[in-house]
Amino acid sequence: MVALLSSLDFTLPLTNPVIIFALVLFIILFAPIVFSKIKVPHIIGLIIAGVIVGPHGLNLLKRDTSIVLFGTVGLLYIMFLAGLEIDLAEFRKNKKKILVFGGLTFLLPLVCGTLASYYILGYSFLSSLLLASMFSTHTLVAYPIASKYGVIRNRAVAMAVGGTMITDTVALLLLAAISGMVKEQVSSQFWIQLGLSSVIFVCIVLFLFPVIVRWFFRRFDDSVSQYIFVLGMVFLASFLAEAAGIEAIIGAFFSGLVLNRFVPHSSVLMNRINFVGNALFIPFFLISVGMLVDVKVLVKGWGAAKVAGVIIVVALVTKYVAAWLTQKIFKLTATEGKMLFGLSASHAAATLAIILVGYNLIIGETPTGEPIRFLDEDVLNGTILLILVSCGVGSFVTERSAKKLALLEEEKDTVVEDVTNEEKILISLPYPEITTDLVDFGVMLKPKKSNISLYGLHIVDDAAEAQNTAGKGKKILDKALSHAAASENKINPLIRYDSSISNGIIYTIKEQQITDIVIGLHKGADQKVFFGEITENIIRRIYKTIYVYKPSQPFNTLKRMMVAVPPEAETEPGFIHWVQKVSNLAKEAGMKVNFCGAEKTLTEIKNITQKNNGTLQALFTEFTNWDDFLIFTRELNMNDLFIIISSRKGYNSYLPQFNKLPYYLSNYFSRYSYIILYPEQLETGINMADIQQADGKLIETISEQFGAINKAGKYLKKLWKK
Repeated sequence: MVALLSSLDFTLPLTNPVIIFALVLFIILFAPIVFSKIKVPHIIGLIIAGVIVGPHGLNLLKRDTSIVLFGTVGLLYIMFLAGLEIDLAEFRKNKKKILVFGGLTFLLPLVCGTLASYYILGYSFLSSLLLASMFSTHTLVAYPIASKYGVIRNRAVAMAVGGTMITDTVALLLLAAISGMVKEQVSSQFWIQLGLSSVIFVCIVLFLFPVIVRWFFRRFDDSVSQYIFVLGMVFLASFLAEAAGIEAIIGAFFSGLVLNRFVPHSSVLMNRINFVGNALFIPFFLISVGMLVDVKVLVKGWGAAKVAGVIIVVALVTKYVAAWLTQKIFKLTATEGKMLFGLSASHAAATLAIILVGYNLIIGETPTGEPIRFLDEDVLNGTILLILVSCGVGSFVTERSAKKLALLEEEKDTVVEDVTNEEKILISLPYPEITTDLVDFGVMLKPKKSNISLYGLHIVDDAAEAQNTAGKGKKILDKALSHAAASENKINPLIRYDSSISNGIIYTIKEQQITDIVIGLHKGADQKVFFGEITENIIRRIYKTIYVYKPSQPFNTLKRMMVAVPPEAETEPGFIHWVQKVSNLAKEAGMKVNFCGAEKTLTEIKNITQKNNGTLQALFTEFTNWDDFLIFTRELNMNDLFIIISSRKGYNSYLPQFNKLPYYLSNYFSRYSYIILYPEQLETGINMADIQQADGKLIETISEQFGAINKAGKYLKKLWKK
C-alpha cells in the first residue's frame, strides 16, 4: 500500500486529474454541510472553500484550464436556468418595472462610482468610468437560493433577472467602447457592425431555435438525448453571442427564454437540468470564484485596502438605494425590495470580465520598463475582495428574503391547498403506447406545489389468460411510475381484476373518490366507434370531470390552446373547476389560450381567469354557431391543442351537435392533438340514459341466450311440420 501511494504525485498544487476531481466533489458535498452548521449559506460556503483550497490559500488546487472550463459552464448554466425558470407571463407583465430597475441599478453605481474613483481614488476619467461600469453590473450568484425556496416566480425575482440583462449588456457595450477608445479603434463602422451582428444573433436564437427545438422534441422522446440536446443549444447560443461581439452569458439567458416553454417545470427533463446544474456545474463555478480571492491583499499596503473599501461601499450602497427606490416607486413590499437588493448585490461574471480587460490594457511603460496598466493591481485585488464580500452579503439577504416570501406564499395558498388537497386524479393506462403522454398530461393537471394524489390504474380482464394480462399491466404501471418519479411526482399504482373493464374503472373511481379522470382515446377510434364501449360507459355513469385525450405530438411542443365552450356551460357545477384546470394547464405549459363561446359564458370565464391567473395569456372569441363546427379547421395550427367542452345528454350545456363530434373529429381533426372534456355535472338519478348504460357483457350474454332459444324454436317448428 505504501509502495502504491509513493508512486503517486502529491506535490502542491495537485496535478493528478483523478485526485483533483475527487477533492472538488468532496468539497461540493461537505462545504454546504459544514457551513450550514454556523448558518452560512451554502453558496458562501463553496466560495470560502474555493478560497481555502485555491492558489492564495492552501494551494491544493491550481486555477487551471479545467477549473476555468467548469466554472464558465457553471456561470452559463446559472444564466440559462434564470431564463428557463422565469415566468414569461410575469416577465412581460413587469417589463416596465424591469426597465426602471435596470436603469436605476446601472446608472446610480455608474455615476457615483465614476465620481468616487475620479475624486477619491484619483484615477483618470476613462479609468474611473470603466471601474464604475464594473460594479454597475451584477451576477445572479444567489439565484439558486431563490430557486431552492420556490420563489423564482415572484415579481422581485423577475425584475432582478431582467435587470441583470440590462446592466450586463450596457456595461459590456461600454467596456467595448472604452477599450476601443484606449486603442483608438472606435468608429462608426464598429457600432454598425456590433448592431448588425447583435440583431442577427437575436433573430437566430428567437426565431430559428424554436423551430429546431420543436423538430427535435417531436422525434426524440428519450430524456437523456433531450438533455444533451438542450445543453448543446445553450452553448451554441453562448458561442453565437460571443461571435456577435456580446457576452456569452447573454446567449445563455436567451437560450433559456427560448427553451422555457418547451421544458415544463414538472417534467422529467426539467428535473434532470436542475439536478446536474445544482450538483456539479454551479458549485464548480462558485469554487472557481473563491479561488480568485487573495485575502493577503489587505496587508500589502494602504492602496489596495483603500481601493477595496471605496468600491465595496459604493457598490453595495448604490445597489441598495436602487432597490429601495424601485420598491418605493412600484409599491413593492419591504421583503421584495430586499430580495431585489440581495439578487443584484453579487458581483462575479461581468465584473471579472471588465476588470481583467482593463487590467490587461497597457497604456505605456515606466522609466524602469514596467507596464502601465489602464486599471492597476490595486483595482484588481480590490475587485476580487468585492466579489467575496458582495456574494456574501447578497446570499445572506437573498436567503432571509426568500424564506419570508416562501412563508407568505404558503399563507396565500392555504385556502387553495385546502381545496386542491380534496382533488384526486386518476390516469387510466390500458396500453403502453401512450402511457408517457397520459402521465405527462396527468402531472400537468396537478399544480406543482399541491398535494393532489395521482393514481395510475390498469384493469385486468378476469379471464383465462388473466396472468399474462396482469404481467402486461404491471409493466405498464412500472413504466408510468418510473416516468413520473423522474419528474419528482408520485403515482399510486392500482391493478384491478374485473370481468368488465368499464365496471373496474367506475368502481375504482367511486372507491378512491376520484375528482378528475384522464382517459386516452382508444386505438381504433373512428366515426362509427369513436369513444368505444368502455369510455362511453364511464361518461354515462360517472359525473366527475373526464378528459378524453388524443395526443398527436408531445405536450411540450404545443404552442396554443383552442377551447370550444358550449352555451350555458357556466351553469354546470364543474364549470369553475375545469376553467381553473385549463387555465393552470396553459400557464404551466407556457401556452396561450383562446376561449371560444357565447358572450355570457366568456364573461364568466374571464372573471375566473383574471381572479386566479392574472398573468394568463388569454383571448376570448365569440362563437355560437355550432353547426359550423368545421370553422375550427381554419383556425387551428398543427402545434395547437384543441379542447372541446362537451356535456352528457340531458344537461343544460348539452347540444344536439355533440352527436356529430365523432364524425368531425375522426375525419377533419385526426392530425391534431385534442381533448374532449366532460365537466362535473349533477347526478340526477336513474333515467333512460342510466338504463341504456347497463353492463355491456351482461346484455351480450342475454342476447346470446335469446338467440339460442330462437334457434331451438325454429328447429322444433321444422320437426313439427315434418
